[in-house]
Amino acid sequence: MSAEVVRLDAVSLRRDGRDILREIGLVVRAGEHWALLGPNGAGKSTILGLCGARTHPSSGTAEVLGHRIGRVDLQELRRLIGHVDPRHPLRSPLTVAEVVLTGLTGTIETPMRWTPTHEQLALAHRLIADVGLAHRSEARWPTLSQGERGRALIARALAGEPRLLLLDEPMTGLDVAAREQLLETIDALAHRDPRLASILVTHHLEDLPETTSHALVIAGGAITAIGAVEEAVTTETISRAFAHPIEVTRAGGRWAARTQRDRRMPVPA
Repeated sequence: MSAEVVRLDAVSLRRDGRDILREIGLVVRAGEHWALLGPNGAGKSTILGLCGARTHPSSGTAEVLGHRIGRVDLQELRRLIGHVDPRHPLRSPLTVAEVVLTGLTGTIETPMRWTPTHEQLALAHRLIADVGLAHRSEARWPTLSQGERGRALIARALAGEPRLLLLDEPMTGLDVAAREQLLETIDALAHRDPRLASILVTHHLEDLPETTSHALVIAGGAITAIGAVEEAVTTETISRAFAHPIEVTRAGGRWAARTQRDRRMPVPA
């Protein structure tokens, strides 16, 4: 059995007297690729914050890469986790190569008086090529499309050779072509590094990569379904989580969702 990368045991989180998460249990193992699915405000990003060592539980235990949250230097632990957030708060016009190198320093901007080694530069350019941006390595951040930024951030997240990759709604703001390109990039990671574990947050089934192996469906801070993706993502569980009759289908490894229509209802002319 593969090594555990994340373990949440009966984790609850309260803020301002309100339950954000209730009794969440989750085990992610090396090589598994999880999706966190649910409506807005369900608690998906909060769970991702626990997995990324950015949030402490109010009760229960959270262990990431063998370290219990609350008993470890979180800054050091975060360096072992790759995090992809399309809201990356970069303000400077760094090149793609410079953005990827900040994954080695764990910073948003390039640190003052820091110069990468030849080996580090070679690593950055290899990762940039891996995500299909070799022709844009010297392009500056403000000139990149949203899809190019997403792929650059994946390369940045991989620079530190993490054992866990977190993707927080990476398809935000992408058109169809850019979404498909980013999905291809994410799918390729599973083949590039079979030991890498990943967790992707989304509320769109169409955003699930083909390599998704497991899913946690959440609503109102509580688990609706969890397990292998084909068992957790069903018409019943998704309809329950989103409080709407949703038909779930899968074809060619990709998922889709649409409203279940009552066949007795007349079809508009």
